[in-house]
Amino acid sequence: MAEAPSSTQRKHLVPLLVLLCLALALAYVFRDALSYEALSENRMRLIALRDAHYALTVLGFVAAYTVIVGFSLPGATVATLTGGFLFGTFPGVIFNITGATFGASLLFLAARWGLGEWLASKLDASEGRIHKIKQGIDKNQWSMLFLMRFMPVVPFFVANLLPALFGVAFHRFVISTALGIIPGALILTSVGAGLGEVFDQGGRPDLSVLFEPKILLPILGLCLLSIAPMLIKARRKEPL
Repeated sequence: MAEAPSSTQRKHLVPLLVLLCLALALAYVFRDALSYEALSENRMRLIALRDAHYALTVLGFVAAYTVIVGFSLPGATVATLTGGFLFGTFPGVIFNITGATFGASLLFLAARWGLGEWLASKLDASEGRIHKIKQGIDKNQWSMLFLMRFMPVVPFFVANLLPALFGVAFHRFVISTALGIIPGALILTSVGAGLGEVFDQGGRPDLSVLFEPKILLPILGLCLLSIAPMLIKARRKEPL
């Protein structure tokens, strides 16, 4: 039977629960602010603020993006579009990646500080299928981390939590996050950079571009590249 969390770990759960409640409260308070409609209505104010205080706007934007991702608030896609709209594809994509990486890192550390280390130790000490899954992840961490970023088969916040709960090294998480989100961030930022014309026409951004072959096929190629080490191991009949 698995050992229960220690008193220290239980104390760590208290601030995590506080953060969860705060995230729910923020999601409720800003449920209408983090939307495409809100961006459309306030676009002229945002442009005026950017033109008057560029550096301050950049810092505020990155901080807001960090909070959105760190608290897993709905609106990350709108935030990415906003980065492109305000700052262009470049340097907008840099600001988007920075905010997303900071926020993901904060969520990772919060999960690790709570039950992450305890759960990882329990998985290491377990037997059977669960232990084999944990071993497989440990032996193929880079492949799994990049695969989750290139092909988001799980929600972004889940991809931030799972590595912490499975004992992934922090530096590996940060590197794979910063590099792995580049393709998606670049595409959405470029879409955001063209929102001015969309606003003028009273339309909405066309995110179906993400599924066009010229976009999707290169991303699938990156997915295959990320799991290439696992395929090589399988061909050599090495345990995955």
